[in-house]
Amino acid sequence: MARLPVIVGFGGINSAGRTSSHQAYRRIVFDLLPNSIQQDVILDLATITDMAEHKNGLWHTKSGEALDAAALIDSIGESLLARTLIRRIHPSLFDVDHVVLHKSTVLQANQSEEKLSFTIKTRSLPSDRPTNWQVTEISDSLSEVVVDGNLETFIKDTRPLSVKAAGQLPTGFDPSKLYQSRNHPRGLQMTVYGASDAIKSSGIDWETIRSKVAPDQMAVYAANSIGQMDDLGFGGMLKSALMGKRTTSKHLPLGYAQMPADFVNAYILGSVGNVGTAIGACATYFFNLEKAIDGIKSGKFRVAMVGGSDAPITPEIIEGFRTMGALAEDTALLALDQITNQEEPDHTRSCRPFAQNCGFTIGESSQWTLLMDDELAIELGAQIFGAIPAVFSYADGHKKSISAPGIGNYLTMSKAMAYLQNIIGNDGLTQRTFIQAHGTSTPQNRITESHVLSKAATSFGATGIPVVAMKAFLGHSQGTAGGDQLHLSLGVWKDGILPGITTSHEIADDVYQEGLKFQLKHEAYGKDYFDAALLNSKGFGGNNATAVLLSPNQAMKMLSKRYTAEQLDAYQTKKAEVVNVAEEYNQATIRGETLPIYKFGFNVLGGEELEITDKEIRLPGYEMPVDLNTENEFSDLS
Repeated sequence: MARLPVIVGFGGINSAGRTSSHQAYRRIVFDLLPNSIQQDVILDLATITDMAEHKNGLWHTKSGEALDAAALIDSIGESLLARTLIRRIHPSLFDVDHVVLHKSTVLQANQSEEKLSFTIKTRSLPSDRPTNWQVTEISDSLSEVVVDGNLETFIKDTRPLSVKAAGQLPTGFDPSKLYQSRNHPRGLQMTVYGASDAIKSSGIDWETIRSKVAPDQMAVYAANSIGQMDDLGFGGMLKSALMGKRTTSKHLPLGYAQMPADFVNAYILGSVGNVGTAIGACATYFFNLEKAIDGIKSGKFRVAMVGGSDAPITPEIIEGFRTMGALAEDTALLALDQITNQEEPDHTRSCRPFAQNCGFTIGESSQWTLLMDDELAIELGAQIFGAIPAVFSYADGHKKSISAPGIGNYLTMSKAMAYLQNIIGNDGLTQRTFIQAHGTSTPQNRITESHVLSKAATSFGATGIPVVAMKAFLGHSQGTAGGDQLHLSLGVWKDGILPGITTSHEIADDVYQEGLKFQLKHEAYGKDYFDAALLNSKGFGGNNATAVLLSPNQAMKMLSKRYTAEQLDAYQTKKAEVVNVAEEYNQATIRGETLPIYKFGFNVLGGEELEITDKEIRLPGYEMPVDLNTENEFSDLS
């Protein structure tokens, strides 16, 4: 009997805001929500962006005003919303109009008692410069170099980027200020925040979960697709020496793509269980999700954390994708809209899935999903936000261009539809399922992905499966994009609104539409309308995946056949308390009263502290042992 993997907690941060309690989803469908929920969304944004602080029942702004919630929203509500979703890259990341190049102009200083006089000469920093050169940054455009006591100032050449939009985290949100970040790269700072948010959103203390599970029955699968490429990770390692700076001992280890998983194990969960990092471009999140649910279904482990954390909004990565012709450049967006009388386009509409478009928009995100087997969830009274019974992933076969799409996605989507049909029937598949598309907003993707979806849908007799695409609002967060798709889909069963692709005003003529309904407007279907969703990913290199997501109602309908009425009544009683605790966390976070989990140097164990016999291993801090009575699967060969 296979165990059903259920979602019992989720959280993180992306350009729409905090993911837990459906806050990011609600930012996207904001206009259709009642005032009370809108208020929570705006107040949460006020806190995480440091625009206001809650003290003694009032909200204190940066200008010193003390306002009630309604007055604060009237005062800065619109500006808070403008700090979210896809928009012009804010200087807090870097100045898109003045990106620094490595070639420098040198101002040689001759010091006198009264002033410094400069003679200008042009040269690059020599690669064979003496070790007695000391280099310090003055600003984004200046560096001081002291050579044998002589001061030289290097003025760095700059130029604007042609890509100026991104799905940046809410402007003002700085995860490094929430814990002792110790020069962690941005992606790992986001990991600490996002994974903590997922754990706390469950409403069940982690120690309670850990007490019910053996140490080797936990798992963490997480990654990003590119690595930490900012100056505190691989980016700093690669360019420090070239810029006359010191390469630090943290640049290399903290740059690895598996670091999100390592940070969760070491500093948040303290897990010694199964760990892994699957990397597959845009499908990375779903590859890790597949490993987790396969392990839960088989009984190998009972609880798993799946996640990803990508922070790719750097000039170097943007230039890399731009030179491939993959990103939406300002000039192309202006041409697309036939605008000739302004310098910049409407950056909020940079990403237009399945419409006339010109490239994707890069985004950053950290998303984390807490999964359990159904038995543990029922025992603990966990909230069941949905179930993920399967993920299908296939490659493209022989290819000419490694970055071009291929045939693998036809397999992933068709297999997922066939699998889902076996669970909810053909009517459930064709009438009560929506598709969360990869939807990158490139001209090539709109054709190839729509053909995949249309071909699969019509093969099963569908006439109008709704298709949506979250990247329209969030941008493409690379390996974490699947987490964005998953978590924002869960909101449909909370508020009943299916987010439309509102940045796309009409579907392009070359998009295949048979069997599909491309949702261009937000639409209220109702909380119980959909039984399932199919989440699709279509990545560079032939990395394709489709996840099957069941609604919470469908999951409970299935579990009612496995558990007695008495067991389910007891579950509902326990769940009521769990829901209350989760909402207390949500409201405390809105008020700015919570901090991420970060257990640096906490309960570090050495081998001498373990109790080891030939039957089991006992670890301090864990109630259950590691069982060494392992089964010999090859007993017929022994």
